[in-house]
Amino acid sequence: MSVGLLLVSHSTRLAEGAVELAREMAPDVVLESGAGDGDGGLGTSLEVVQDALGHALPRVDGVVVLADLGSAVLTVETALELDADLADRVRLADAPFVEGTVAAAVAAQQGGDLDAVLAAAEGAGAPVAPPVAPPVAPPTAPTPEAPDAGGETVSARVVIRNPLGLHARPAAVVARAAAAFGGPVTLQGVDATSVLQLMALGTAAGTEVEVAAHGADARDAVATVVGLIEGGFGEV
Repeated sequence: MSVGLLLVSHSTRLAEGAVELAREMAPDVVLESGAGDGDGGLGTSLEVVQDALGHALPRVDGVVVLADLGSAVLTVETALELDADLADRVRLADAPFVEGTVAAAVAAQQGGDLDAVLAAAEGAGAPVAPPVAPPVAPPTAPTPEAPDAGGETVSARVVIRNPLGLHARPAAVVARAAAAFGGPVTLQGVDATSVLQLMALGTAAGTEVEVAAHGADARDAVATVVGLIEGGFGEV
């Protein structure tokens, strides 16, 4: 299922900037701007929103809409109320405009369906807690382990090389790469498929991080992410 995004803002420049940011992270996702009052001024226009939906929907299976202010939300709700046929294909996210756009774009790029992309956008409004080291347990006698049919666990340590660290674009690159593998992939203990969790680490240049993966493709997953980091994401 392909899912596109519609960004509804009072400011054409704000919406176009959000589209540009999202396109950098999700080059294959349909991104539309429904911004301004239709006459080049600040505001929201029902006709502009309807036109943007009409342009996006023929190219995708569904659209998640993000709006910046209350009146923009009302404009989108009006557009949806006037066309009952949109109910199954369009969702209005209750999400922060920029963070929600980033999270939704990456989820759509990873092939998420309408509900998954909506959840990613709305989840961007929740605070991301830093990873907490588990308590150290006292040593115990070894116990026999059952054979692991799910593959192996592989980890490696690598130093962040690009000058700005894991900012939005590199985080999106890592998230897309990690999502291509079947098993879980983590970076410094957080889900490597989550742009927001990666960005919340605040990882700067020169920081050593641990990449880990589990499953049949664990070695390939770790090698791929390590290779991206060592390559500096094209910024060095």
